[in-house]
Amino acid sequence: MTSTARRLNRATLDRQMLLRRERVSALTAVDRVVAIQAQEPASPYIALWNRVEGFDPAELDEAFASGAVRKASLMRITLHAVTAADHAVFHHAMLPALRASRLYDKRFKAMDTTVEQADALLEHVLEFARTPRQKAEIEELLRSHAGDVGEPGLWWALRTYGGLVHAPTGGPWSFGPRPSYVAATAEPRDRLACLAELLRRYLSAFGPATVPDMSQFTALPRASIREALELLELDRHGDHHDLADRTVPDEDTPAPPRLMAMWDSTLLAYADRSRIIPDRYRKAVIRANGDTLPTVLVDGHVAGVWRPAEDGSVEVTAFHAFGEDQWAGLAEEAAALREFLAEREPQVYRRYARWWTNLPAHDVRVL
Repeated sequence: MTSTARRLNRATLDRQMLLRRERVSALTAVDRVVAIQAQEPASPYIALWNRVEGFDPAELDEAFASGAVRKASLMRITLHAVTAADHAVFHHAMLPALRASRLYDKRFKAMDTTVEQADALLEHVLEFARTPRQKAEIEELLRSHAGDVGEPGLWWALRTYGGLVHAPTGGPWSFGPRPSYVAATAEPRDRLACLAELLRRYLSAFGPATVPDMSQFTALPRASIREALELLELDRHGDHHDLADRTVPDEDTPAPPRLMAMWDSTLLAYADRSRIIPDRYRKAVIRANGDTLPTVLVDGHVAGVWRPAEDGSVEVTAFHAFGEDQWAGLAEEAAALREFLAEREPQVYRRYARWWTNLPAHDVRVL
């Protein structure tokens, strides 16, 4: 396979269920796309709305409530929604990085707590969190065992690497502003084998991909990535690795317009962001603090951003000229998105309105 930029784009869209909506369950979709960025509670729902024909958000509510889908700190030390089976593997693959992100941080080192003491206290937390617990409850437990737990607090470290997942707290998108946490059962596993499985799963959803791409997705060192890849039987085309049984669509495969969620994983899964985001638009879409705006895909690439208008319509900011047929396709998507959001949160993402200043706007339309 010749890994042209356009074929790589179509490969991503195909594996991410963005070339066509498919009639599958919410759980199957989460399994297929592997890891849904979940920084904002609404984003996994909008991500699946873009991918599943007739998507019913109540299905994802139930999957979170039953634990079939888990929300936890994983790749890049950020929140993702993954299947329970993937979480058990991904947590162990990421555990050294999750621990290092907190235990080597100067804020933890400033606390009067050793790593050994933190791990011992984690055992109490996991026992306590067999049923969902809120931050204040867990912090009180920690104080009862260790007294002053410092700032930003020992819980800040433990919640990241301790094997806890977010427990649903209610609408509109299962997780509210006051998180609740529950311990997830995770038997010890070989870390390198788990990392190899994480990379296999990544390639199933985002491949073909390079070692730098896999490092970007996980925020793990390239040396660790290469070591784990040795455990897999993969095809290789130049710098790109892929699963042996996967095909790549032709580069002239049509790609429908899409109104993507904030932080959609397709925008963050590669070192070479130009697979989805043209270089000239990258800083407009991924802000300096990491906020990744809800984007408009036209012909498979980011071509603008969207947000709800005051009346519940969808405002689209185009970064370059669209044809009228492209605007018509986006208008159909916007009508469906308005209906989808109406019963839950018509003004979704509203608190990010500050980013709509100084955008490279060629045209703005309310659809």
